[in-house]
Amino acid sequence: MHVATSAPRSSAAWWAETRTDPERLHAWLFAQYRGEVTAAQRIVALRDAHAAPDSRAFRLLTVIAEQERSHAEWVGELLRARGLVAEVRGAAEARYWQQTLPGIADLATGCAVGAHAEAMRLERIAAIAGDAEAPPDIREVFARILPQERFHARAFGSLTTPESLAATRAAHELGRALLGLEA
Repeated sequence: MHVATSAPRSSAAWWAETRTDPERLHAWLFAQYRGEVTAAQRIVALRDAHAAPDSRAFRLLTVIAEQERSHAEWVGELLRARGLVAEVRGAAEARYWQQTLPGIADLATGCAVGAHAEAMRLERIAAIAGDAEAPPDIREVFARILPQERFHARAFGSLTTPESLAATRAAHELGRALLGLEA
């Protein structure tokens, strides 16, 4: 497991470092692809374990999972445009999820974990979508993803409680620190 050893960075600083290094950019695109594929799987598992069929929660989680699958397709297109094969490489990123997933006990805590993760992700996506120096195809894909991720953050937030957000916050902050991101 990689643990961040440098001082926490802003999403903009992280992105500037990533977009200018082709090897890092490709590794990041593969991680994004894997993350989108596994996010859809985690959300469906949360839905199936904790949301009643035909409930609002079931419907919202289904939409989010479908959108995550679309994001995987779009990131896969970015990989293919660079002559790479869109494939899930390696195990799912463990630094963040090892900290947060054990805190899921029910729908509210599962959605709290989702709300924290989406809020963190929004910072990165906004940095990429708003960067005039980003590769144009990447900027365009992440500009398309951004409003859907905003929806995900709102939807997860609507399905949780202040108590569940508070109960999962410490694990989120630890996971964020392991990623080397500013709080």
